[in-house]
Amino acid sequence: MTTASTKAPAINTHGIWAIYRFEMARALRTLWQSLVTPVITTSLYFVVFGGALGSQIKQVDGVPYGAFIVPGLIMLSLLTQSISNASIGIYFPKFTGTMFELLSAPVSPMELVVGFVGAAATKSIVLGLIILGTASLFVSLHIVHPFAMLAFLLLTSVAFSLFGFIIGVWAKGFEQLNFVPALLVTPLTFLGGSFYPISVLPEPWHTISLFNPVVYLISGFRWAFFGRGDVPVAISLGVTALFLVACLGVISWIFRTGWRLKN
Repeated sequence: MTTASTKAPAINTHGIWAIYRFEMARALRTLWQSLVTPVITTSLYFVVFGGALGSQIKQVDGVPYGAFIVPGLIMLSLLTQSISNASIGIYFPKFTGTMFELLSAPVSPMELVVGFVGAAATKSIVLGLIILGTASLFVSLHIVHPFAMLAFLLLTSVAFSLFGFIIGVWAKGFEQLNFVPALLVTPLTFLGGSFYPISVLPEPWHTISLFNPVVYLISGFRWAFFGRGDVPVAISLGVTALFLVACLGVISWIFRTGWRLKN
């Protein structure tokens, strides 16, 4: 008598690679929008904030003001580009009507997410590193914890690419794709200590700022650069990981229910 042995299904690496390669190729076709424009925008921030405010504010917690704003500027581009890259990537199949082909292909939901989110996170990480290199042309930078900086860069890119994937599924038009990054994420980033430490805020604004989740992302990233932040680094890491897990939970629910994927 023979017994049938069950094996776990193999991961479709070819399917993941096909999605990943397609999304990366799309970024290369729109290189100006994907890469050059954010770098130019960040350079203008350095000229305006680093030049104008830097002449008035010499140091913040012992760090030159020009260097102090670098983590906030990188995080500003990282959050918006991660959301934009992932949301557009999954929205286009809905817009063009090819979503049914993706859903019927021999690719699991997990593999589908890995392909789209992996490409979006890769583009965001490359952009963050390029902005870091651009910043070093304006100010002198010494990263105290380089591996922690890379870890926060990776974790934040993946978390907000997952968030962007959710927005791309939710959106019914191009205006909704831009709604969350423009009217929610960007203001929260500006108010999250990108250009100032929240410790300088009077009450009750200091306490209110602690309810802004972006504060913890910027604080943890700034700690990796300078060894100090607005909140303990363990809390920053925990909030980022919690946000990532929450996004995974929402995406899992989307594929279980088919919410806005099949209509």
